[in-house]
Amino acid sequence: MSKISPRPVQPAEWAPHDSVWLAWPSHADLWQEALPDARAAFVAFARGIADVDAEGRARGESLDVLVPDAANEAEARTALAGLPVRFHRIPFGDIWMRDIAPIFVHAADGSLAAARFRFNGWGGKYVLPHDADVAERVAVASGLPTRAFDFVLEGGSVEVDGEGTILTSEQCLLHPNRNPTLDRAAIERALCEALGGTKVLWVTEGLVNDHTDGHIDTIARYVAPGVVAVMEPAGDDDPNADVLRRIAAELEGQTDAAGRTLRVARVPSPGAVLDEDGEPMPASHVNFYIANTTVIVPTYGTATAGAAVAAIGALFPGRRAIGVDAKAILEGGGAFHCISQQQPARKERA
Repeated sequence: MSKISPRPVQPAEWAPHDSVWLAWPSHADLWQEALPDARAAFVAFARGIADVDAEGRARGESLDVLVPDAANEAEARTALAGLPVRFHRIPFGDIWMRDIAPIFVHAADGSLAAARFRFNGWGGKYVLPHDADVAERVAVASGLPTRAFDFVLEGGSVEVDGEGTILTSEQCLLHPNRNPTLDRAAIERALCEALGGTKVLWVTEGLVNDHTDGHIDTIARYVAPGVVAVMEPAGDDDPNADVLRRIAAELEGQTDAAGRTLRVARVPSPGAVLDEDGEPMPASHVNFYIANTTVIVPTYGTATAGAAVAAIGALFPGRRAIGVDAKAILEGGGAFHCISQQQPARKERA
């Protein structure tokens, strides 16, 4: 294992990226009849990230895309033609790269490194072949020095401002299905060591029927230093109305690592997005991905979609907000932030 400097720092997502790691939707046994729609959403997401102009020049960032075999690589090459893509023949269980890939960090000298954590299938609920090995294989493919941490952590369970503050949820990181031998203080120490934090802020719980046990990237997102975006209920019939109000109340008044009182920015919730059995799915407009030139906002065909894209776009001056239908991806369990893991630029470029 390569050695990196102590106390690396995970930069904020709005810092420049060299690329983003994705995985081509490949497993028909998992996606079944939704696979074509999931692939269409994936392609639209990838195009938004690359942000290719009329002359064919990518203004955004490069794409590093995992494919499990030659047949899927051929399909992905055709679907992503014209985009700046590097393909990697790495097997994976499913496409949730936010959780199964490494978290890329800046070492003390400004160089990049890959931090790897143990992955246990979201507390043992969805244990798929190869997922536990993806972080190591991606780290090797990236050519970066790596450091392995001996505790369970999914990338979607933490949100950082790049200035020492880490945001997470009790429902996930204090759940006994992740790290039952670590108490709250031990988890805070582990997070700060791995991601360069000096203060951890907590909210209580996440969305209804969220199989990730309340990942923070579906409920509260840093959009600037000292500013966190949360969702406002679509109405009293919003299945997450109480949860969303509680999240906002828990964040208001908290101070970050720099001593700033958080400003809580509200964007619309999609409201009720139901599965085929009529049960609410954990739909979230704040599961957006902050690319170099764009912000890709998941939408679900609800009345709030346009207002949510506009509200999120207003939080990112200088970037173009793009709404992309993520209903098919949501049927698999998440949205666009869940399927992506950014590789930051070296600190000198940032």
